Amino acid sequence: MVEQTHITKHNINPYGEIEVAPEVLEVISGIAANEVDGVYAMQGRFTTEFKSIFGKTSHNKGVHLVSNEEGLKVEVYCYFKYGVNVPKVALDIQQRIREQVYHMTEIELSEINIHIVGIVPEKSNLQELFELESEEDEEK
Repeated sequence: MVEQTHITKHNINPYGEIEVAPEVLEVISGIAANEVDGVYAMQGRFTTEFKSIFGKTSHNKGVHLVSNEEGLKVEVYCYFKYGVNVPKVALDIQQRIREQVYHMTEIELSEINIHIVGIVPEKSNLQELFELESEEDEEK
């Protein structure tokens, strides 16, 4: 997670300073990644999956923002649909996130890393994924 509470956009602005919360960049990235054809779902933690059962959608699920000396990095954890061209879909996600974050905030990301945590066959449902993630959390 980003150490700072806000990311400041330094433009000459007669009205004042513009600050963007790191969570905003995570939400933009999460929505952009979900819109790419071939992405089945984003990986979430047990708590985000539990909240989604009750109707609360977490758009930053599976997205983590990291700040280091090189700049801002986005780590994306997602499931792909079976049969897709994995490198092409991953590249599409990277391009889509870079474009949307820059378009909406004028912030350039240094890296966008895609972590494919699973391939989901057509007949699987989200409940099966939820059970798999619960098992992974218990093992850690």
